[in-house]
Amino acid sequence: MMTLPPNPAPRIVIANAPVSFGAFEVTVGIDPHTPDALAVLDSVADAGYRGIDLGPVGYFGEGAALADRLAARGLGLSGAYLELPYSEPAALQAMQPELDSLLDALDAVKDIGLLPPRPTLGDFSTLARRARPGQAVKDLSLGLDAAGFARFVSGIERTADYCRGRGYEPTFHNETGTFIEAPWEIERMLEHTSVGLCLDTGHLIIGGGDPVSALRDWGPRINHLHLKDARRAVIADIVRDAAPAEAIWDRGAFCALGQGDVPLDAVLALILEQFTGWLVVEQDILPDPSGIATPAADQHANLAFLRARGF
Repeated sequence: MMTLPPNPAPRIVIANAPVSFGAFEVTVGIDPHTPDALAVLDSVADAGYRGIDLGPVGYFGEGAALADRLAARGLGLSGAYLELPYSEPAALQAMQPELDSLLDALDAVKDIGLLPPRPTLGDFSTLARRARPGQAVKDLSLGLDAAGFARFVSGIERTADYCRGRGYEPTFHNETGTFIEAPWEIERMLEHTSVGLCLDTGHLIIGGGDPVSALRDWGPRINHLHLKDARRAVIADIVRDAAPAEAIWDRGAFCALGQGDVPLDAVLALILEQFTGWLVVEQDILPDPSGIATPAADQHANLAFLRARGF
């Protein structure tokens, strides 16, 4: 009998994330309404997603428990997000244990024939910058100065090389209220570093960018995707009010796919045309005190939205 080769990993794999249910760094272990981790895993698997992001290390368990919980539901691990102070060498070194914990979690997960997870790196930023989301697109003084940016480049290259040494190709996430937020900051990072971009469509809108232009201009460097829809009117109010970054959750800036103002049909057409990797659907929310029924329904609808467009 002829032995067939194993099926290749799919080119695009759709995942979800615990933040879509209100579980992330500012809620896990803090907000009593943060949803049960196993209920989140069950909901994501039941909806038909192939993977999930890690969320805060330990939320879904660690070691063999994490691996078994994902494998039992047929879920791969798409990635894990960590903010680090790249422009501050001493602080970056002090956070090395957090990076090791994240990479250890990736090591624990079983290969189920999908794509490898990506360490998803973000900028730790400063309180002053987090207080001015969406402002740097016009106020260039909010960005890192030359010396700070040189330290940032050194820090991100060091971190990326460390991830590669552990067997993972990292990606860098554009994030509201950080030093990699506005389009010019993203372009500067891509020009001076070797790391790929995790394009977050919702955070890009807040930062003053256009996801369609981003996919066209930065396509070869985009190795991971966080797909969000967002309400421009809410974002405009946040920017106008100079509200802190936390307002994006408090005011509900992100919404179910198709209910906001991101030009998703054009975005998705470009993704289908040129992208290979994990596509992580995210709808950042705060925990719902009534439970996960509403976010679970949203995530079912989000996957149906993608399926109707060829995914």
